[in-house]
Amino acid sequence: MSGPFAGAPAPEVLAALTAGTAGAGALLVLAGAVGRAPGPSVRPPWRRRPPHLSRHLLLSAGAGLLALVLTRWLVAGIGIGLLVASWEKLFGAGAEAGRGIARLEALATWTESLRDTIAGAIGLEQAVPATAATSAPVLRPSLNLLVDRLRIREPLAEALVRFADDVDDPSADVVCAALVLNARLRGPGLRDVLTALAASTREELDVRRRIEASRRSIRRSVQIVLAIVLGVMGLLAVFNRPYVAPYSSLTGQLALVVVGTVLVVALLWLRRLARVETHERFLAAGAGAGR
Repeated sequence: MSGPFAGAPAPEVLAALTAGTAGAGALLVLAGAVGRAPGPSVRPPWRRRPPHLSRHLLLSAGAGLLALVLTRWLVAGIGIGLLVASWEKLFGAGAEAGRGIARLEALATWTESLRDTIAGAIGLEQAVPATAATSAPVLRPSLNLLVDRLRIREPLAEALVRFADDVDDPSADVVCAALVLNARLRGPGLRDVLTALAASTREELDVRRRIEASRRSIRRSVQIVLAIVLGVMGLLAVFNRPYVAPYSSLTGQLALVVVGTVLVVALLWLRRLARVETHERFLAAGAGAGR
């Protein structure tokens, strides 16, 4: 064939593209149906799957099926499906770090608010409920539980230890430990202690923000490189099959397995390096309740 369509793909490639597109469309329709509000004849609650989990599984299966149809490589279909299924685990360190930073900022803000409220010559038992309503959303559920425990006459020290257990952050342990000591000893100087703790938390927050900013660019670069590699391989498999024909054999599929394994190990190593190392928690509800 001559003319502008001289390099057009073969009929079997067009058929594969059509089948893949149709399969992806059908999976999207199924995903939309799963994501709708359940009617009266749905499964019991203990047999239901969360909608986001079902959509994620469908998306992973659709991506794997599309890769299998386009490349005709079983390893590629399985590998793409697993990559989509584990995308959050491989590249979800940014969201996890963002949640940690938001929690740390909320803790610093609450410590400062608690200090300013205590400055009005009211006790710690009254200051905690007064600051719960104006706290950050990420910390408000734990503070609301703390206020509820105080309302049912639970001792302040034990309620604070359980609050630290709800937040589950080493920095919260430091703040709550100071509040527990003050609740038990009723000594002076709580405002100065809270001021120092708030300043220390702000410094840790600045350090973690700088670290996360540098790691964000690295993660973005890795994602771009991964997309380029997979995109080039996919285009070659669809539009230039003779060039990648050796990968269709058993030896070629084994080579793809080795390459995919090395790639996954590298991504897992990158995630481990991106993980923020925090101190071990030292305040536990069981230990605090027994004292």
